[in-house]
Amino acid sequence: MFTGIVETSGVLAAREPRGPGAKLSISTSGRSTTTGPFSSPLVIGESIAVHGVCLTVHAITGDGFLCDATGETLSRTTLGSIAVGGHLHLERALALGDRLGGHIVTGHIDGKVRLCRRETIGDAVKLDFEIGDADLARFVAPKGSVAIDGVSLTVNGVADSKFDVVIIPHTLQVTALGELQPGDESNLEVDLLARYVARLLGSGSSRDADAKDDRLLEKLKAAGFI
Repeated sequence: MFTGIVETSGVLAAREPRGPGAKLSISTSGRSTTTGPFSSPLVIGESIAVHGVCLTVHAITGDGFLCDATGETLSRTTLGSIAVGGHLHLERALALGDRLGGHIVTGHIDGKVRLCRRETIGDAVKLDFEIGDADLARFVAPKGSVAIDGVSLTVNGVADSKFDVVIIPHTLQVTALGELQPGDESNLEVDLLARYVARLLGSGSSRDADAKDDRLLEKLKAAGFI
C-alpha cells in the first residue's frame, strides 16, 4: 500500500524487452541527499511505486535499481511508452506508523488518462484530463481522491468523462506533473473506496440492488460519510 506522497523521483535509464514484458532500469543518481535518494537503502524484493505502478525491486545498481514489468503492465500504463530519460515518481510502500498524508493507494493502475488542457492560475496549474474508459468515469467524483502518476490529488471538478485537478506550487516543484502538456498520457488509479462501493451497488438483481443501496446508504450515514 502507498499514500500517493512522492518520496523522490528518478529517471528511466533503460527499458530492455524481455518477451512481452521488459526490464526497467531506473536511475536515482542526481537525487541523492546526505542520506541518499531514500530515507534508508532499498531492499531486493520490496515493493515500490514507479509512476504510480506497484513494482518489485529486482536488483540494486550503482545508481538506482531494476524492476520487471509484464506485458500487461506495459500496455495498461505509461511505463511502456514513456521515453527513456523521462522522469518517474517513486514511493516506497507504506510502513506501519507512517503518516497517511495522501490517501490509500494500491499501485494497481486502472487505466490511462489524457491531458486535454492546462491553465495557469496564479502560482498553481489546473490540469484537465479526459478518461478514455467510460467505466472508469463513474469512480471519479468532485472532491474525491485520485492518483495521477502516483501522486495523490483531490478532484476539483467533473464533467462527463473529464475531470480536473489543481496542482499547487509545492507539488509542481517535487513532481513532474508540471511538465505534462496537452496530449500527454498519465496513469490513473481511482479511489479504492469508490471502487468497492460501486461493486456493492452494482451486484445482484435490481430489487436486491435497491435493498443493498438502502442498507449501504444507511451505513454510510451512520459512519458519518453522508
